[in-house]
Amino acid sequence: QVKLVESGGRAVQAGDSLRLSCAVSGRTASSSTMGWFHQAPGKEREFIAAVSGTMTYYADSLKGRFRISRDNAENTVYLQIYNLKPEDTAVYYCALGEALYQRSLPTMNQASYAYWGQGTQVTVSS
Repeated sequence: QVKLVESGGRAVQAGDSLRLSCAVSGRTASSSTMGWFHQAPGKEREFIAAVSGTMTYYADSLKGRFRISRDNAENTVYLQIYNLKPEDTAVYYCALGEALYQRSLPTMNQASYAYWGQGTQVTVSS
């Protein structure tokens, strides 16, 4: 069975950096499309970034403050967040899609992902 477990979320101050982890079991992350999404209070879940094969994809609106990476030996996907802002306060979700998407649009579509983690909370204070 596929299981995704996010970790690393915590309360931080504006301007801090943070690395979130997604531990993957039951499937090889490097043979899948791995995505990160977040959902702020009162808002819809939003795409952040995805990695598929050697390609990475990012939401244009996030302006370079997020970096996705994958450690194949650990079968773990990471999201590095720089210069955290109060508006980054959200639950951050990891997701796995069984296809290796080579175009950006399908990686941004939540329907492309068959498996989701429980989420990890990030809270950013001014």
